Amino acid sequence: MRTVFFIISLLSITLVGQAQTGITIGPPRVYFAINPGQSQTEKIMVSNPNTDYTLELGVSFEDWKYSATGDNLTYPPGTLPSSCVGWVTMPEAFFSLKPGESKELDIQMSIPANYRNDTVPVHTAMMYVTQLNPRDGVDKDGANIQIAVRTGIKLYRRPANRQVPDIEIVNFTKQQDSARNWLTLHFDNVGKIWADGSISMELLNQSTGQKHELPVIDFYSMPGDKRQQHILLPADLEKGSFIATAIVNYGDVTTVKIAELEFRNE
Repeated sequence: MRTVFFIISLLSITLVGQAQTGITIGPPRVYFAINPGQSQTEKIMVSNPNTDYTLELGVSFEDWKYSATGDNLTYPPGTLPSSCVGWVTMPEAFFSLKPGESKELDIQMSIPANYRNDTVPVHTAMMYVTQLNPRDGVDKDGANIQIAVRTGIKLYRRPANRQVPDIEIVNFTKQQDSARNWLTLHFDNVGKIWADGSISMELLNQSTGQKHELPVIDFYSMPGDKRQQHILLPADLEKGSFIATAIVNYGDVTTVKIAELEFRNE
């Protein structure tokens, strides 16, 4: 019988797939604030949640950036100008975890003293912990499969001096096709630091005064990102003229940007 090999790769804290294969790793994001000539060490915890299976694990790195819609795009290490892979070291690239066992790993980042680059304000890398001993399983069609898990966390580096994030809303539009209607909030990260936050959306029916609050959307962005955040309109939204109000909250000390759009729902 043919055996198929699967690697399940997720950027998340915990994943448990078929055959109870899983890795728990946290935190999902690690931050470094250092200048050239400085080093910083942070810790992550990796756990084996399985009750009957030892995990053989390996650590690797890649570059990454966000797409225009906020998805993760990965590249070979050292590809992007913002890569910090070459500055990262770990004492153990390979290790094993018995059932229920956890291990704390040190991640050290050291920037060469002679590093100079004023055009790249922050640096990033993706750290993967990959299962090296796939587990046997069976898919829904009865075929033999082997399942391995790869879990990633993001590494961020900024200068040691405090930076203030800055988001600029550049457009707010409505689109539709034969199946759905949606709004698109266009915003740019014009600061020198990553900006994480949330988007709240309220729709006001101008004829009836009825309000609709849409689910809050979390977002993550890096300097230079030009984002298009799509917001689906409710399928049962009544016809009429509306005012959409988008409230963007971001930063450690919350900053708010607001945009409004008048549109008709036909």
